Amino acid sequence: MEIWINPACSKCRSALTLLDAEGADYTVRRYLEDVPTEDEIREVLDRLNLEPWDITRTQEADAEELGMKEWPRDAASRDRWVRALAEHPRLIQRPIITADDGTAVIGRTEEAVRDALSR
Repeated sequence: MEIWINPACSKCRSALTLLDAEGADYTVRRYLEDVPTEDEIREVLDRLNLEPWDITRTQEADAEELGMKEWPRDAASRDRWVRALAEHPRLIQRPIITADDGTAVIGRTEEAVRDALSR
């Protein structure tokens, strides 16, 4: 399993603490330093069964500068959203945990992290 984190994020630190407490085998990806490619973002979206706007932190300054709250949320605009996430990784919701069964979860709650552990 892999977890995409921002070390400054309290939700990420909580998820790591829980994974460690459960003895989970995982790899940490500091996604602000090791920025995911557009293809990696698409793969994670498929695993999450979500769209890029579902994992975008639209309240961040970069999102406001780009005017993302007004961007269309449709299939024709999907690539634009994915490109923005790759160019501005701070906009990606975190932590994202990719589970061993090929799925993924956004691990913002203890329940979500435990869900990933059960897969």
